[in-house]
Amino acid sequence: MPRPKLEVADIFRAHGAAYRRDHAGHLNLPQLKVMSAIEACRTAALGGHVAACTKCDHQHVAYNSCRNRHCPKCQGAAAQDWMQARMEDLLPVEYFHVVFTLPAPIADIAYHNKAAVYGLLFKTSSQTLLTIAADPKHLEAKIGMTSVLHTWGSAMTHHPHVHVIVPGGGLSRGGSRWAACRSGFFLPVKVVSRLFRRLFLEGLIRLHKAGKLRFSGDLSELADPDIFAAHLVPLRKTDWVVYAKPPFGGPEAVLAYLSRYTHRVAISNHRLVSADADTVAFRWKDYRIKKGDRMKVMRLATDEFIRRFLIHVLPSGFHRIRHTGFLANGIRRDRIAKIRRLLAAEPGPGQMPNEATNTETDDPPGHQLCPKCGGAMVIVETFLRGQTPKSRAPPWEDAA
Repeated sequence: MPRPKLEVADIFRAHGAAYRRDHAGHLNLPQLKVMSAIEACRTAALGGHVAACTKCDHQHVAYNSCRNRHCPKCQGAAAQDWMQARMEDLLPVEYFHVVFTLPAPIADIAYHNKAAVYGLLFKTSSQTLLTIAADPKHLEAKIGMTSVLHTWGSAMTHHPHVHVIVPGGGLSRGGSRWAACRSGFFLPVKVVSRLFRRLFLEGLIRLHKAGKLRFSGDLSELADPDIFAAHLVPLRKTDWVVYAKPPFGGPEAVLAYLSRYTHRVAISNHRLVSADADTVAFRWKDYRIKKGDRMKVMRLATDEFIRRFLIHVLPSGFHRIRHTGFLANGIRRDRIAKIRRLLAAEPGPGQMPNEATNTETDDPPGHQLCPKCGGAMVIVETFLRGQTPKSRAPPWEDAA
């Protein structure tokens, strides 16, 4: 994919300082760190290296990336590294995709209580699937899953939901056999939706009683326990959106999906159309349109664009990808090996982890060819943050 002409970093570099000045006191430390990281990404501020061709005189400089998980420019490499580690976990079974979405009144509470409510969303969505799958009326098995948090809609509005990828079956009670789902069917969506609603509301009430929720502005009155309880009453009667998509075409399709979703950020650079002193334009998908072209161009004031981007910055230390059940980190390797034995299926060559994968450098020269003659590029100089490289033989260009 060609490098986009416009990047979020360009918008932050041009307008970030003014935004921070105008909103001083209203930005938290994680948001300030994200802005700083994106502005410095692939610039001399982070250092880098000079690579030279072994056949001709061509040289170029490659600046280091910020590696911040919210940076649109850094997520491609991060996703590839993560996917390499996940390949060995794939099983030769159907995989299902379930999406748990918070209703708008709960999303409003989550906006001011990200760590607590997003954490509850992870916990109750996985607990719902584990509980129903273990029920003798359904699968009677312990399943495993990978959950990925997204907090945005296509227009970068606040829309918290969790994508859950689940192998179609689990270990039977006692672990003596693989209990497979019916082909094309995982669990009944209505049952899943109702249990998710109950578990989440119970968990939210516990958080409120423990004093772990804070309220401000239009939600200030919800600090009162009686008003909070009354606020939740209508939510006990509405249907909560749980969407079960058709099963994937196979493990390869699971990998392709995960590579797109695990390290996605609120907006990719390729969706940006234009930006000036007043407005940012970007492509978005209007899901209200059932037929025809859903893609549209939205124009936002620059301040509003930056605000929408920053509302999706996660709290420090909060994990947006989690593994549960037999895919939990502490037991995953042993459980996967056991399931493969039960299925009489050994991992294919492509599923073995590549120990030689290099994740330490941003642009490994051994993977680059000279754009002029096709020769191998080698590092001839490295420079630290804020330093200027000494090698300045023409032509000189940023290879980031």
